[in-house]
Amino acid sequence: MYNVVEIFKSLQGEGANTGKEVVFVRFAGCNLACDFCDTKHNDGMNTTAGDILAAALALQCSNVILTGGEPLFRPGIEMLLRELKQHGFWLGLETNGTIDPGETILKLLDYVAVSPKAGAPCLLPGVDEVRIVVTPGMTVATCQKVRDMVPAVRYYLSPCERGGEFNFLDTIRLLGQLNERTEDKWLLSLQTHKLAKIA
Repeated sequence: MYNVVEIFKSLQGEGANTGKEVVFVRFAGCNLACDFCDTKHNDGMNTTAGDILAAALALQCSNVILTGGEPLFRPGIEMLLRELKQHGFWLGLETNGTIDPGETILKLLDYVAVSPKAGAPCLLPGVDEVRIVVTPGMTVATCQKVRDMVPAVRYYLSPCERGGEFNFLDTIRLLGQLNERTEDKWLLSLQTHKLAKIA
């Protein structure tokens, strides 16, 4: 059984896959307690792998992203991924990176996005993208430490939303400071699904 908040089809709103039509499977529960998290953890319902597969098939979309909360916080994720992969789905994972998924799970995934949180170690050996949510007091040194710790194809900064307000100015200022100090440019990732009011 999996504790799932919602399963829905929408457009990916952030990162390198912005605009990609996907089915989001949003899990309740996490091993962290970020005060800016937008997951309604108490709204989760126990759901089987068969239920998740049926919902994804009914939405007629070939791409699935497991998100949260923290998908790897739930046991049995490998079985769910295998079930989805057997039906031909492209599989993405959005994770905080603090739980080692192991090579078997990583091989089932087509795309991994990690959003490391301050003070929490990242246990993934390498990912497709890193998205850092810019929180108060975040520094260039903090971002560079994440970059040194987590090998990735792309690195993004994302504004933090609190009460419907985004800290755009702090984010682009930090982005500029970072890009003055490194050859490989950091990129800006906006939660465009919220700005476009599609999810």
